[in-house]
Amino acid sequence: MYTFVLNDKPNLRCPDPPLYFFVAFLFAAASAQAQTANFDLAERFTQARMDKMVGSLTVSPSWIEDEDRFWYEYETPEGKNWYMVDAARGAKRELFNREALAAELTAHFERPFNALDLDLDDFKYDIDKKLFTFHVDSIGFEYRYESRALAAGDSIEKEDPQRWATYSPDSTWISFARNHDLYLMRHGDPDSTEIRLTEDGERWYSYQADDGDTTSTKRLRSRANWFEDEKKLYVRRGDRREVEDLWVINSLGKRPKLETYKYPMPGDEKVPQEEVWVFDVESRDGIRLDTDKWKDQSLGGAYFNKGGFFETETSDYLYFLRRDRTWAHVDVVKANTTTGETEVLWSETSEPYHNTRYMDLVVINEGEEFLWHSERTGWGQIYRYDGDGNLNNRVTDGYFVVGRIHRVDTLAQAIYFEGFGREEGVNPYFSMKYKVNFDGTGMQVLTPEEANHSFSMSDTHRFWVDNISRVDQAPRAVLRDRRGRVVLNLEETDLSRAVETGWQPPEYFSVKAADGVTDLYGVMWKPFDFDPQKEYPVVSYVYPGPQTEPWPIGFSFSRRQMPLAQVGFVVVAFGNRGGSPMRNKYYHNFGYGDLRDYPLADNRYGIEQLAERHPWVDDSRVGIYGHSGGGFMSTAALLTHPDFYDVAVSSAGNHDNNVYNIWWGEVHDGVESKTRKKKETVTNEDGEEEEIETEEEYFEAGIDSNADLAGNLKGHLLLVHGDVDNNVHPANTMRLVNELIKAGKRFDMMLLPGQRHGFGSMTDYFERMTWYYFAEHLLGDYRTNVEFNIPKDDD
Repeated sequence: MYTFVLNDKPNLRCPDPPLYFFVAFLFAAASAQAQTANFDLAERFTQARMDKMVGSLTVSPSWIEDEDRFWYEYETPEGKNWYMVDAARGAKRELFNREALAAELTAHFERPFNALDLDLDDFKYDIDKKLFTFHVDSIGFEYRYESRALAAGDSIEKEDPQRWATYSPDSTWISFARNHDLYLMRHGDPDSTEIRLTEDGERWYSYQADDGDTTSTKRLRSRANWFEDEKKLYVRRGDRREVEDLWVINSLGKRPKLETYKYPMPGDEKVPQEEVWVFDVESRDGIRLDTDKWKDQSLGGAYFNKGGFFETETSDYLYFLRRDRTWAHVDVVKANTTTGETEVLWSETSEPYHNTRYMDLVVINEGEEFLWHSERTGWGQIYRYDGDGNLNNRVTDGYFVVGRIHRVDTLAQAIYFEGFGREEGVNPYFSMKYKVNFDGTGMQVLTPEEANHSFSMSDTHRFWVDNISRVDQAPRAVLRDRRGRVVLNLEETDLSRAVETGWQPPEYFSVKAADGVTDLYGVMWKPFDFDPQKEYPVVSYVYPGPQTEPWPIGFSFSRRQMPLAQVGFVVVAFGNRGGSPMRNKYYHNFGYGDLRDYPLADNRYGIEQLAERHPWVDDSRVGIYGHSGGGFMSTAALLTHPDFYDVAVSSAGNHDNNVYNIWWGEVHDGVESKTRKKKETVTNEDGEEEEIETEEEYFEAGIDSNADLAGNLKGHLLLVHGDVDNNVHPANTMRLVNELIKAGKRFDMMLLPGQRHGFGSMTDYFERMTWYYFAEHLLGDYRTNVEFNIPKDDD
């Protein structure tokens, strides 16, 4: 017989030592497993608090038209200030003295103003008057930078924002819509004479931006776009009359209100049919462009850079991109806006689909030549074509990806663009800036720093502003010349207050994909009271792509990850094959045809590598969470690898992409073109009706859903959705819920009333719900408090 002490009660005798040892072992294991969640630390390091503590993270220059000068507003722990920069002189000075301006405003309004936080509304530069204007309350002011003179103007009447108006480039004309038809009106016309351009508009086949409107006969915004010379305007018009309806119900009004909208889904037979109309301002005539080629084609549209339409200085021609429904075939089309005739300049096929995120067309000198972004080699590059659509030369060359074309200097025959993965040893997700000549010569990197870079250039093409950013360094902004040389250091974010409070930057890391060879990149957040002798559960923040990955490339206080780590977790976010177009076409298209499962093995293997690398990463306690596609992925991971992932928080997930939008599912998972026999009645040459058999094209799509995996649930699952989400419809979650209930599974669910795809005013509540859910099921910390510490607006 043995005597032990348990819970401070002596003389507990156990006649069976093996059984008692087992009980004691379970008790010790449970005690070791339970940890205290640090919600107070999480509250101290929310993004809102940190942003307020450090101020601005970037410089957003406002270049003065056709000059090498710009101004910007910047906030530091010492307050808000405005600066003027003369790039040619490499000089920066305060735009005005804050104390002096506050004193003048105090004298004018006879009330005090805070010089450290002046509220100057609608602050801008008037190019015609060569001065700055702003208003305080209802009083307008003019400020002359050179003389430091401030003049108060008259009271500013509250203006109608005229959201219905689309102004021509010189504000000569206004286009608008009423009852789905298109109208013109001369700006400033005292009689407000309206010119009606169309009479065939109707609901769902409209010239109006809100093509489903039924409530108003007032002026509303049109779908019109103006040409630069103001002689014509064009409208991309969609016929959605036969597209099936979808609904959400807003329960928060006086009465619950039904919202109806059109929503094509993968494989639908009735999808939007698109056309382009051009209207001549002088003649008032409209003409429909000859665009028909493929069944269910798109003209520009979803995901295309610049909407897929490209104008020039004159209105003689319009250029646009036309794609087929499979997304594999694209035409570059030139349209005569007078006759409506079109011609294909060149076509390109890219299986399984085109990377429309970076696809771009630059029209040079009214169509004398073009620049074109193509992935024909597996890496996005720039190609140069002549005005007839013949390839002149390849502009860029190499095993790297060209991203956005930032600026084209036609006089210097130079292109400024971003590139990914060209520089050895540099994170391939950093946007590096380059310059190259039209003929492909003179290629040079303009940003030698290993960081993410931005680009904002003057109209003169002589200078540009670069925000240099990475997660583990203070962001800074510099002024560069066209060769990339730093002319002036503008700002560096002061992180001293953040550091004093205990903030620490996250860390970049890389792991291998499940294939063992592909590098994946990401960011790790640790608790600021981190103890390397402890073990921490790991929580993976996910988004599968394919257009972007879930980790911040540049500096950010990361509202979804940083506070959660303070609760007591190691939080990671990293990419997966198929996640981003920044790498190469193979990487980007990896998940095609496997939309549910493709990112899962990479995420699991990446976490396993981190656990092997760091003894304080406990991969026996693993959480996963994400929003939208990340909601879809986090649930799929929990259900596909139930013995690895323990907890998932999945918000607004497109759990069944068969009821998500047609563009997402068909482009990223695939749609198959098929033919079938069809009988129809026609009139023959003798005037008699007869039945003939023809073939017609149709499309099929089918995507694996999370509902199919419901029976696999072993861990803890929290599903959250906004009940008026008209992007990812709540049916995505409800279908999964239905299967979980049928399978007899226990899970948690929250519907957020009145919230769409983003959770708006309930975001703070949802984030704290996420903290508590992971704390309960990964730390064993079950709190009984009812109140969440939701910050107030002035916190």
